[in-house]
Amino acid sequence: MTRAIQIRQHGGPEELQLVDVQVGQPGPGEVRIRHHAIGLNFIDVYHRTGLYPLPMPATIGMEAAGVVEAVGAGVAHLAEGDRVAYASNPPGSYCEARVLPAMNVCKLPDAIDFETGAAMMLKGLTAQYLLKKTRPVEGLQPGDHVLFHAAAGGVGLIACQWARALGLQLIATAGSDDKCRLALANGAAHAINYRQEDFAARVKDITGGRGVKVVYDSVGKDTWDKSLDCLRPFGLMASFGNASGPVPPFAPSVLAKGSLYVTRQTLFSHITSRAATQAMADELFDVVASGQVRIHIEQRYPLEQVQQAHRDLEARKTTGSTILTLA
Repeated sequence: MTRAIQIRQHGGPEELQLVDVQVGQPGPGEVRIRHHAIGLNFIDVYHRTGLYPLPMPATIGMEAAGVVEAVGAGVAHLAEGDRVAYASNPPGSYCEARVLPAMNVCKLPDAIDFETGAAMMLKGLTAQYLLKKTRPVEGLQPGDHVLFHAAAGGVGLIACQWARALGLQLIATAGSDDKCRLALANGAAHAINYRQEDFAARVKDITGGRGVKVVYDSVGKDTWDKSLDCLRPFGLMASFGNASGPVPPFAPSVLAKGSLYVTRQTLFSHITSRAATQAMADELFDVVASGQVRIHIEQRYPLEQVQQAHRDLEARKTTGSTILTLA
């Protein structure tokens, strides 16, 4: 038996309950992992509330790090005793141990500890596909401006640093002066407190009226319309989350003002094979091990305090990455 956090119906943080569950042996293509640390992400809120529905009862959570305890038939890249980290479907990382598909599980380099591994996989791989694969039709070159919302969060702080390493001029938005200072300290070229300033007007001022080539937006409803106004002609609106709620339906004609492009990205479209997952993870491991990107773990909650972790995440009280710890 092992401890896990389950929900029996969609709802608020109070639905997250600590229970004992049975962990079996891995089948073909699977591994069993004993977790050392677990990552917290906003997608976990979507699963809990039912924005992304799950069959019940459900254990949520998408990333963690730990040690392989057993390996199923056909798994060649992992062995018992390997230090590993993952961002993977199906959900289920809020637990002490689990069985899951091995495809998205990667060996953790010796230079990266378990807490960092748990905090970086989903967020770091997301930053990787956004900056390296989700690009405007005219491409991105050093010196180009991009806009990144919620830049003081886990994905945002990684993206600020990675964008600086790529030579991009990242314009960050955040909800407080402290969060703006944090984004600037991590590589953002400019930072806008959206609670005090009109971010669309500031973006136009920063770019000399031209706008940015791409907007990376995990906020959704609250930032959508003004984000479109920030784009230069042929610019790309890259949506990858809905922290403020889903974007309402819109007419394609609104894109005509700049012949704009729109895409709705998800990490799991990019890691559909072992090779693709490993290639992306290798890039992430390299920038972290080299020091170009530092993973900021700003909050730690014991597994049994997961309800409070969700409350703080939804109230936007967190910065950087958050992990759940195991005794």
